[in-house]
Amino acid sequence: MNLAISKQLFIVGGATSGLGEAIANELLKEGAHIIAIARNQEKLLCLLKQAPEQVEILSGDLSKPEVLNKLLTLVGDRQVHGIVVNAGGPPAKTVLETTLEDWDDAYQLLVRWKVALMQAFIPKMAAAEYGRIVFIESVAVKQPIENLVLSNSLRLAVVGMVKTLSQEIAGSGITMNILGPGSHDTPAVNRLYQKKSAQTGRSFEEVRAASIRQLPAGMLGNPADFASLAVWLLSPMSRSVTGQTITVDGGTVKGTFG
Repeated sequence: MNLAISKQLFIVGGATSGLGEAIANELLKEGAHIIAIARNQEKLLCLLKQAPEQVEILSGDLSKPEVLNKLLTLVGDRQVHGIVVNAGGPPAKTVLETTLEDWDDAYQLLVRWKVALMQAFIPKMAAAEYGRIVFIESVAVKQPIENLVLSNSLRLAVVGMVKTLSQEIAGSGITMNILGPGSHDTPAVNRLYQKKSAQTGRSFEEVRAASIRQLPAGMLGNPADFASLAVWLLSPMSRSVTGQTITVDGGTVKGTFG
């Protein structure tokens, strides 16, 4: 399928690992241009070397205002066709393990910068009468995940913001949606297995195998499969889909509206 995004410009957060990396690679296959953002300079340079005519890089933490300012300068007056809003999550903790500082940090990490990003780019997209925004959150917005109380709680705030904003800008040519990944074969999921291993005294391999057995699909998700859906949502083909939270979870969510 021709997604009609060749030569279009996309911003991709977390572009050097896991799902963000998979989305970046899929966009490049479709002929798109990307501004790849990540904290790992070495991996960013590898991505740049892979497709120098399609890739620009920005090293830094997008939750920091100074990095957003650098991004705005890098974009300049060019039209941005789509944004992948994606970054790492807070540490794995139970409620009683958290401190109030953990909650403050999680708000900064999961919510605040995403609002700032939208306030910076939505007016530009509205002026162009076109834009596609995909937030990579978590299946936790529909079904809480053990040991992830900070993510379980504050990602729901992002869902509320996105749903509200999608209604406020309906008819502008901009769509915005949320993807909620479940267990995929990524470093982030491995960190959860490591946490469970430390709690139970079982080996990492035992925890991983047991977790996979509990998945209705019986396997971890493939990041490339996930990326194919994300890139479709970033294309003109998704013009009628907005304000949705779509879980990609191998059947984990048991609710009717999962």
